[in-house]
Amino acid sequence: MTEHGFPEQINAAVILGSGLGSFGNEIENSDSIPYKDIPSFPQSTVEGHSGSLIFGEVEDKTVLAFSGRFHHYEGHAFSKTVLPVQLAKAFEVNKLIISNAAGGINLRYRVGDLMIIDSIIKQFFLVSEPALHTWDSNFEEYAREVKQIARDLGIETQMGSYLFSKGPNYESKAEIRAFRKMGGDAVGMSTAPELTEAAKLGVKTAAISLITNAAAGVINQKLDHAEVKEAADQKKDVFAKLVKGLIKEF
Repeated sequence: MTEHGFPEQINAAVILGSGLGSFGNEIENSDSIPYKDIPSFPQSTVEGHSGSLIFGEVEDKTVLAFSGRFHHYEGHAFSKTVLPVQLAKAFEVNKLIISNAAGGINLRYRVGDLMIIDSIIKQFFLVSEPALHTWDSNFEEYAREVKQIARDLGIETQMGSYLFSKGPNYESKAEIRAFRKMGGDAVGMSTAPELTEAAKLGVKTAAISLITNAAAGVINQKLDHAEVKEAADQKKDVFAKLVKGLIKEF
């Protein structure tokens, strides 16, 4: 055991995105530490991110969950936004599961879809400290493995490319049209830095987007963060089932 009561080995780490913090209720025998109580730890200020570190058990596996993340648009350097990935590496986790809420760009996607990320578009932003190789050649293989686990659980998923936007504003209709031509299937303001860092550090990672809204111009409707939380709440049981399956089988 470490001096803070954490075991030396943690089987899985989970980063919970907007509105998906309810997965913390699935963690058994849990302890929770607010980010504000951890010295020098960044704070999450976005609604739907509780901002706490949760340790416990899921499917008889030891799990560390980051309930809420810190974004670059909140004023954090990218080197800070990837701190959960670095901690996962320090604890030598067997797997890292990253989740987010994202806007659907792909016209076939519907609100409530779960999209397994098999590639990212960073728009040439430097989202992690430079390294000779910052993308894991096994990542697409990991995505196919996640797809099969979801299929075995009876969960329908999409698979596609996640396009990173710095935010904090939602994208314009013109930007979304351009992003679609670039090959983006979903757009969001997180995850790409974490995936890049995980690839650099050699951490086996699965990444899942919950499509919580249609991106600007897909439908004639104003984008609203409350819509994100509502969609996440409606899908929380399916999301929890998939994450549990990944903790056990991935």
